[in-house]
Amino acid sequence: MATLWRRYLGVPVIYKIAVGFLLGVVFGALAGPQVMEALKPLGDLLVRLLKMIVAPIVLFSLVVGAASIRPSRLGRIGAAIMAYYLLTSAVAVAIGLVVAQIFQPGAGLAVAAEAAEVKPRKPPSVVEVLLNIVPTNPFAALAEGRVLQIIFFALVLGVALALLREAPDARVREAAETLFRVFDAAAEAMYRIVRGVLEYMPIGVFALVGYVVAAHGPKVLGSLAVVVAALYSGLFIHIFATYGLILALLARMSIVTFLRGAKAAMITAFVTRSSSATLPVTMSVAERQFGISRSVYAFTLPLGATINMDGTAMYQAVATLFVANVLGVQLTPAEHLAIVLTAVLASVGTAGVPGAGAIMLLMVMQSVGLDLARPEVAAAYSMILGVDVVLDMGRTMVNVTGDLVGTIVVARMERAAGAPSEA
Repeated sequence: MATLWRRYLGVPVIYKIAVGFLLGVVFGALAGPQVMEALKPLGDLLVRLLKMIVAPIVLFSLVVGAASIRPSRLGRIGAAIMAYYLLTSAVAVAIGLVVAQIFQPGAGLAVAAEAAEVKPRKPPSVVEVLLNIVPTNPFAALAEGRVLQIIFFALVLGVALALLREAPDARVREAAETLFRVFDAAAEAMYRIVRGVLEYMPIGVFALVGYVVAAHGPKVLGSLAVVVAALYSGLFIHIFATYGLILALLARMSIVTFLRGAKAAMITAFVTRSSSATLPVTMSVAERQFGISRSVYAFTLPLGATINMDGTAMYQAVATLFVANVLGVQLTPAEHLAIVLTAVLASVGTAGVPGAGAIMLLMVMQSVGLDLARPEVAAAYSMILGVDVVLDMGRTMVNVTGDLVGTIVVARMERAAGAPSEA
């Protein structure tokens, strides 16, 4: 038994989730609603665990991420690459929303028991959405799970901490370094908790998906195929249109030439589904295939593996629209803007490891009122998790591709400015 348990722990979590999803589909179709109703508390437990970790992991990971960027390094290269990362992430989310509107994933699935249960909300104005990003009480935002406000406060606190770590006063630097280590340790503790929740996730997904299939039949599978098609369509548009245009205008390079040189990093990212694990290959490609100075790629690529998640941001937009369609919720223009803002900011805090985007998806969903506490929202979310391994491959490949494109552009700008090159 101990040997079997060790072998189970050695299997990547995402494959366990996929197995839980498949077993839920089969068992839900065979067992019927009454049996799955009895097993549903196993899914409810997963929902509560996920809600438990969202606020603290956002706070700690974003504070550490922002505080890790030394102000002394945020010169011309830092400003250029940060602007590129944020802009392309916003474009990726916009493409994801457009593609989702075309494909309409989840439309007609109607997991909600009655359309009347989806209460109409007064749409907030764009100004209200932007003002509501700033919390009047950060602790209340944490307690109530206001994700955008948590993100804003975490970024402000992280930047302030980064400035204090460079302060001229040694006492202040020491205190700031101590606080940084506290947040860093708290973030690592949260990552450990996340790993534990992910180990339980196959059981919760089995119960949630089985309940949905038992109640609504296997028609849900067709909607998931539409999600995959929508996301991959958006990803290819982003590569050839967004990155292709950026390379042509700013680096005088064709997208075909780029893809030939970048294929090793892109394939590695697709297989490993981890920007962090692909980083050594990405660095090697930057230096050997594109002749980029180490002084540039040693800064831009690790930063990109942490905060540049174009594919993940697009996935969050498509998946949020899927959940909204399943519930029959019509999102307003202001709520679409909230998706763009939250997905871009959430992508900054997404860890470069397999499946991390599925956790950050909760933040984007909550920003438009799709609360995981609602059973139908939890059911739709669990269905996305069932095909997350396929979605994760494509979005990670685009994440790494975006890192390389940004690095090439910044390197060309530095050459044009006459900056010295380092081996």
